[in-house]
Amino acid sequence: MMKDPVTIPTGITYDRESIEKWLFTDKNKNCPVTKQVLSNPDLTPNHTLRRVIQSWCTLNASNGIERVPTPKPPVNKSQIIKLLKDAKSPQMQINCLKRLRSIASASETNKRCIESSGGVEFLASLVKNNTTSTTSVEACDHDGFEFTKPSDEALSILFSLQLSESALKSLNAKNGEFIDSLLNILQVGCYESRAYAMLLLNSILEVEEPAQLVALKPEFFVELVQILHDQISPKATKAALQLLINVGPWGRNKLKAVEAGAVKVLVDLLLDSSEKRACEMILTALDQLCQCADGRAELLKHGAGLAVVSKKILRVSKVGSDRAVRILLSISKYSASPSVVQEMLQLGVVSKLCLVLQVDSGSKAKEKAREILKLHARAWKNCSCIPMSLLSSYPS
Repeated sequence: MMKDPVTIPTGITYDRESIEKWLFTDKNKNCPVTKQVLSNPDLTPNHTLRRVIQSWCTLNASNGIERVPTPKPPVNKSQIIKLLKDAKSPQMQINCLKRLRSIASASETNKRCIESSGGVEFLASLVKNNTTSTTSVEACDHDGFEFTKPSDEALSILFSLQLSESALKSLNAKNGEFIDSLLNILQVGCYESRAYAMLLLNSILEVEEPAQLVALKPEFFVELVQILHDQISPKATKAALQLLINVGPWGRNKLKAVEAGAVKVLVDLLLDSSEKRACEMILTALDQLCQCADGRAELLKHGAGLAVVSKKILRVSKVGSDRAVRILLSISKYSASPSVVQEMLQLGVVSKLCLVLQVDSGSKAKEKAREILKLHARAWKNCSCIPMSLLSSYPS
């Protein structure tokens, strides 16, 4: 039953919470019924239908039906602008932040109103100004999840707004060095703020232009790896993994990540991780880093590098198996010293690859597994687990 019916420009009425989720959270741009593209997704309250629903509830109260309360009207731009304008002193800023959080939590429409009324710039300025100040970082109240600095509260509200792509793109452009401010929080912030900074950083860089990704500083990767090492929260860890995957292909980012210690941390994470999606992301990141010589060297230097990668084959998913086999192929093609080839044999890699050929592991994984076996067929020719039909096509 609808609690707050609203009509969109196509003339169709929906419950506010449902259509807001469809448009703003799920990022859809069309009407669910007519499929018509909504260039201006204004939501107009359908008071007539709401009154009919309330009347029906009243008539059926004897059957245990509770009357739908009259919803509060969404906030308007003039209210937000006045609220931001009045936030001049530190205490008024704190009061403003509390009010903004309350407004944002009420509805998705309110979040979009804050975004379009200058709220993003206001919150970003608080984050930037407080992180560049010389005042010491105060402790966080982990039990109550309360923030002791305006910048902490502003950061959490910024993330909760689930900013549109245009707002994310302008965030760094209009507030110079905002990414540097987020990196500063990753360095010295409390756990909650570091998590929010990581999540917001991931959202911003997902929509940034390639030039911005190429220009990422080595310090960026140091903090990214530290987040992975500290595992401050599952969401922050996955955001860091996704960010590492997204920026890896650009410029010298693979090398920067390797130099920051990413390979060792990723292998350690893989040793401890059993969750499917996390393993897939870790293997994907390792696959990228092993495309450079330094990345392969770091994997081989780790005592459990080859072992844990081969162990994940056929134990995670088809995607996970494909990424793991790709890593082994990179090692086999470019870094296969006699000792490495022998280690792969001792670890049971040969048996695993032969199993990949026999089960439903995906055509790409099978092709790569076959290529690895052929690359080292001469060294492994006495291994009874390798099918003779495979070795017969390779010169002895």
